[in-house]
This record gives sequence, structure tokens and C-alpha cells, in this order.
Amino acid sequence: MNKLFPRRKFIKNALAAGLGSGVVFSPWWTKVLAALSDLEISRVFEHGIASGDPTHDGVVLWTRINASGRTAVGWQVAADDEFVNVVQQGESITDDSSDYTVKIEVKSLRPGEVYYYRFSAEGTRSGPGRTRTLPVGPIKRLGIAVVSCSNYPFGYFNTYEEIASDEDIEFVVHLGDYIYEYGADGWGAEQGVRLARTHSPRHEIVSLADYRQRHGQYKTDRASRLMHASHPLIVTWDDHESANNPWVGGAQNHQPEEEGNWQVRREAALRAFYEWMPIRQPLVDGKHEELWRHFSFGDLASMTTIETRHTGRSLQVSYSDHLTDINSYPQRDQFLDEVLGNPNRTMLSKSMEDFLAAKLKSSVDSGKAWRILGNQIPMARTHVPDIATRLTRDAFSNLDSLPNSYRNLSRLGELDLPLYLDTWDGYPIAREKLYDLCRECGACDLIVLTGDSHAFWANELFNIGNQSMGVELGTTGVTSPGDFEIYGPQGAVAIDKLVAEHNREVVWTDCTRRGFVKLILTQDSAQADYIAVNTVDSEKYFPSLVRQMRITKKDGGLVFDD
Repeated sequence: MNKLFPRRKFIKNALAAGLGSGVVFSPWWTKVLAALSDLEISRVFEHGIASGDPTHDGVVLWTRINASGRTAVGWQVAADDEFVNVVQQGESITDDSSDYTVKIEVKSLRPGEVYYYRFSAEGTRSGPGRTRTLPVGPIKRLGIAVVSCSNYPFGYFNTYEEIASDEDIEFVVHLGDYIYEYGADGWGAEQGVRLARTHSPRHEIVSLADYRQRHGQYKTDRASRLMHASHPLIVTWDDHESANNPWVGGAQNHQPEEEGNWQVRREAALRAFYEWMPIRQPLVDGKHEELWRHFSFGDLASMTTIETRHTGRSLQVSYSDHLTDINSYPQRDQFLDEVLGNPNRTMLSKSMEDFLAAKLKSSVDSGKAWRILGNQIPMARTHVPDIATRLTRDAFSNLDSLPNSYRNLSRLGELDLPLYLDTWDGYPIAREKLYDLCRECGACDLIVLTGDSHAFWANELFNIGNQSMGVELGTTGVTSPGDFEIYGPQGAVAIDKLVAEHNREVVWTDCTRRGFVKLILTQDSAQADYIAVNTVDSEKYFPSLVRQMRITKKDGGLVFDD
């Protein structure tokens, strides 16, 4: 299935032609697009406006002001996009201590309602934003967009624009890698030069000033500003908001001898994240790392976002330290059992586990139809197939120029080892502990939302006792490319197919697209649409429906029925 949306294609052409093209836009879109093209608004509100962290009676509003010195910022919340019925308003002061960001926690709103908001500063009024509160009581439908991995040098954030224009979507769940920490000469450097989207600052970011500047760069993207102005954000981080592959004591991409103390760097990264995102400050002062949330959508669904990087994760196992010593299946089994299977290796903190258990039990006891887990890293068991013997020369455009990584991938396939060790596959005992926790709460019907891998996934999850634990919906990158793309289009497709055939839990995967997952829930059904954009090299793009998966309840668990 790869269907182009005809109406969306028309709209994209119209947008590319500009507002003077004769196309009739909705009043809402006219206002938002006009604000993006207003030079004075862009001068003061260069980074746009946003909302997020919704509750049943409130939401966090965010903006950032281009100013110097203490600056007064006004804000309004209205029941209509003309701001005739203003329900709340006020004024806040910002300065360089918060990098001139502004966050307003609005309370006493009505549940399940759409609201509009705007800011004013320096004699200029921002464009409008649209947000909503969480519903209570009986609801018929919920629409969620799931995104991850927006790497600025790799291209334009067209996926964000597609989400902004989709009226089926009520909330956007961002599962991390909202920014990347690399320097201008790091991953994506060549593409960044070609598109004039190189990272700023040019060096790898380490200090608070660095992380602030990088967040600011990402929020200047036009599509980013569209999405944030159109839907409230539910967000967690993954690794690149601080540094690649962190754990509680450091990170793969942190070298203390050159970049200083890891805790200092991490605190700078997390502080900038809180400043630049529409989220509440931590309940306990100084506990920036404890980013977990729970969201209740009436009687229909609950969602808990988990933290898997900074509060409970043990050091990752590296194949480079072990693979040369694995030369037989018994040695492979010993590695899986004694190294990866070390029971002391953890993923979640005790506080995180307690929070999750309480929320899952409450969801089950209240009779909600669906339970969602906002999870950064792939959860399904995903081992590498024996690609060396199963792929033919026809799968590659140039077999003689394959990258060195193909040799390593082939070696993993020969031994039937996990594809990645930074994922839950690298922490199998911790995964079983999570499954046990869910099972004890009566929650064996999870919809796990996953980012990180730059690939679409439709996975069915099972514990070690072969009991169904639910399904996993993995979203591809907004711009970050899939790992298998280095083997060429034919090679990537062929490997994707073998991965699905080789692994019981993998129903389908695709690493060749950029896009997002749209999840639509009703009381009786769930549907996942895997939506891609045809390019990130230009802001002119077309969306397509790559695949549609229906999720069915069966024997207390969930399965795909496409």
C-alpha cells in the first residue's frame, strides 16, 4: 500500500504557490501562514509559539522572545481564533536567566476543549496558536501523531507540516531526538552543506549556551513552527538531546578528558530542554532527569511516557568488546545469558517503575479501553538474519563497494544476535521485569509507541513465557535516515524483508522513508497509519500512506489485522 493523498497534494501545491494563489484556506490556516510570513512577528517571535503537557484543566504555553534585558511578555487564551472570547490573560517577565524563553502554566480551563492563544512583546503580537485540554468522561475517538528523530542537517521537517495540516490529529507525541548534539562536521555534515542547514554552533554542543543555541536553531524551521502552533505536544527525550547513547554514568559520545564532567554536561542539556520545550518544570527542584508523565483521555485511553536514559539505565554492552570472542553457538549463548542477561543490568529506575505500575493499575481498574506506553527505544526482539547467505548480488547496486558495516552486520546474522544493544534487546532481563510489572497490573494489552531507530515498525510483543504483551508501533525519522539505506535502495528493502521474516515479533518494517505514525483510537478499534513524505531535500513535498495496520483485541492481548 502506498497511496498518495489527492487533497493533500493539491494543498501542498497551493502552499508552495503562496497565499496569493487563489486557493481558499480555512480561517485558521490563513492566520497561521500569515504570521509565518510577517517580518515583524518573525523578528520578535523568531522561534514561534508552542503548547504542551496538557492536563484535564490546563496546558503549558511557550514562546521565546528576541530581546535584551528584562522584558514583559503578555499572553491571552481564548475560546475562539478571533480572540473575541478571551478566557484568561496575563503578563510574564523574561530575561537571559531563562534564555528569554517564556512558559505559562494555564489552569482552570474546561476539559476536552480547543483553545487559542497568543503572546505580545516589544510592541508586537505573535501569530495564533491552537491547543486543547485532555478530555474526561465518555469519548468516542482520539487522534495522535507519533514522531521522532528530527536531525536538522538531514533535511526539512516536512513531516511536522503534514502533522500541522491534519485535522484528525489532536495531540503530537514526540519520542525524542528532537535535536542532535553533533557538530557541523558530524553525522549529516554533507547533507547539511548541500541544503545550507549545517548545525549551529558548528562544534559539538557541550555547554548550556551551546544547547540553548541548538534548540533555537531547530525551532526556526518553518514546519516546526507550524506544527507547534497547531497541536499540543507530549514530549520525552531520547539520547541526542544530551549525547549519543547515555546511561546514568556517562554517554558513548562524551569524552571526559576533552568535554569535562558528564553530570555538568547532562544538567546543561536537560536545563536547556526544559527551557525550550512546552513542559512543566520538575516537581522536585533539581530533578530534571525525572521526566515521566501520565495522560488520561477520558474513558478511552491512558498514556504513560517512560524515561530510559538518565535515571535507571546501566552501561550499554558493546559488540566491539565481545564479538571477536564469539566463534560458536555455545559462546553466543554464553554471551546472551551471562553478559546481556546479567540480572544487575537495569533500564528503569525504581521511581519510574513505581510511577508506571500505579498508572497502569489505575487505567485497568477504571476500565479504559486502551493503554499506551510512550517509549523511546525499540522493544521487540529483533535479531539479525543471515544476510550473507540469504541475499543475492541482485539486492545491491554495487556489491563490491559495500561499506565496512556490512561485514559486521553479516557477522551478527551468522550468530543470530540482536541488531542493536542500546535498545531493550541489550537489556533482556530489564524487559522481562517491565513485562512482569505490566502483567501484575493486568496490562498485557499495551500499545507501545517507539522512536529512535529511523524506521517504521509493526511489532507484536511477547514475554519469555510466550504471553502476548501487546503491540509496538515504531515511527521512522522526521529526517534521520534508516541504518540500512547505506546498502542502496534495493539492499535496504531486501534486508527489511529478511528482518521481518526472521523475527517472530516483527510483522513489518521499513527503514527507507521519512514520516510519522498516526494512531486513531475508538472504543472498539485502533488503526495505525504509517505516513511518509516523499522528500526532505525541499520544502515542496507530497505525503503518502505507506501502510495501514488495524489492531485487534484477542485473548486479553493485541494483534495486528491488516
